[in-house]
Amino acid sequence: MGHPVAIEVRNVSKRYSDDPGLAPALDHVSVDIADNEFFTLLGPSGCGKTTLLRTIAGFEHVSDGEIRLAGEPVNDLPPFKRRVNTVFQSYALFPHMSVAQNIAFGLEMQGLDRKLIPQRVDEMLALVQMQHLARRKPAELSGGQQQRVALARALAPKPKVLLLDEPLSALDLKLRKEMQVELKRVQKEAGITFIFVTHDQEEALTLSDRIAVMSAGKILQIGTPNDIYERPQHQFVAQFIGDINFLPGHLKRGQNNEHLFVPSGMPVEIPCPAQGIDGKVQLAFRPERSQLVDPAQPHHLRGVIEAVLYVGTATLYQCRLNNDIKVMLRENNEGLNRSRGVGDRVAVNLPPHACLLMEA
Repeated sequence: MGHPVAIEVRNVSKRYSDDPGLAPALDHVSVDIADNEFFTLLGPSGCGKTTLLRTIAGFEHVSDGEIRLAGEPVNDLPPFKRRVNTVFQSYALFPHMSVAQNIAFGLEMQGLDRKLIPQRVDEMLALVQMQHLARRKPAELSGGQQQRVALARALAPKPKVLLLDEPLSALDLKLRKEMQVELKRVQKEAGITFIFVTHDQEEALTLSDRIAVMSAGKILQIGTPNDIYERPQHQFVAQFIGDINFLPGHLKRGQNNEHLFVPSGMPVEIPCPAQGIDGKVQLAFRPERSQLVDPAQPHHLRGVIEAVLYVGTATLYQCRLNNDIKVMLRENNEGLNRSRGVGDRVAVNLPPHACLLMEA
């Protein structure tokens, strides 16, 4: 990763019951998270992402495995002795305190010299651009402003790692997007590790240096946003991150050993991909990586348009292929008038570089 490791999670499991028939909340999870990294735990509800965050914070004890912070084991340390702070969904601001007092509270509990506290509060107010609201109470702030105060309060004691448990989920869409930009800026300026929990794929792709996609208590894949989106290693990851189409097929080598063929209505030529995959496969492709073309053109999948959805910058086409499989395609509008409509017969062009092969 190029940076010292801030958090090491080694073969960690978390069980809430001794019943062997119940699946663990975390199932032998291992991951290294670097200093100054914006690392996101992404997955659906119940996948274990918040449980993993809570074990790092010390709010949950691990059943097996070890967690290290800056190389030191922290399994037996209570939360207040770990150089880790948490920003919760609810923000948990003290309603009777001003913005400045909320930020100062953790510093006072930490025993920082009272003469130094005002300077640190001012630094945090500047970091989150809230200097002009220092005397206001939480009830006088917007949701985005409250989120900034919670962020400043958590950063004030200079933790080694900041944990964020879906802190933007209560905000409306426009404000959430604005706060994504702010979070990324604050993380870079603060120069510490952020571990961010979300179920929002777009949020994870926008914010993260790396993402860990979780399901059923396991980490399925870790990588950069580009890796996760362009090169998913599991069907679950491919389906969870963005939109994707799957075509069942049977893998056969062509005359040129550098290519493989997957018939789904007809053979589709793709570059030779992963080794060790043979027989039944799934051919996956993103809606924006394929094109609708004239059905008279040879060597394409053919079908009929069943639905047309205008989404502003793009138009989505749902097509039923001749083998009765439905796929979704996306074309940027770019100011062009679309002449295709429901019932039109079309062909789908799949460029070789757009295709991914996965085990069926």
